Amino acid sequence: MDYTSPSLLLLLEELIMTWIRTIPLTEADPALREAMESQKSLYPNEYAVPIHPAEGGGSQIVASHSLIPQALYHAFSTFGALMAADLPLSRRQHEMITTLVSVTNRCVY
Repeated sequence: MDYTSPSLLLLLEELIMTWIRTIPLTEADPALREAMESQKSLYPNEYAVPIHPAEGGGSQIVASHSLIPQALYHAFSTFGALMAADLPLSRRQHEMITTLVSVTNRCVY
């Protein structure tokens, strides 16, 4: 059996996905709510509706960081800043780079 086959690796990845306890936005304390809302305000409007919504609102990838609000804010506000419209790259270039990074990392986000 070829254990390096991309299709087999994707199947195995789905079967052994790590489960992380999350705190839904509806149950967030003030610090977590502030972290979630502050980082979200840095993103372009096209990101307002999550592709993979989490229980209670927001996106699953953000919710996966909900146990450490400061880490959540810094990790996602960095990406928001990198997507800023006033940077020298076009929106199309930003999206091409993020897509390539996601594909390289076998990430659906």
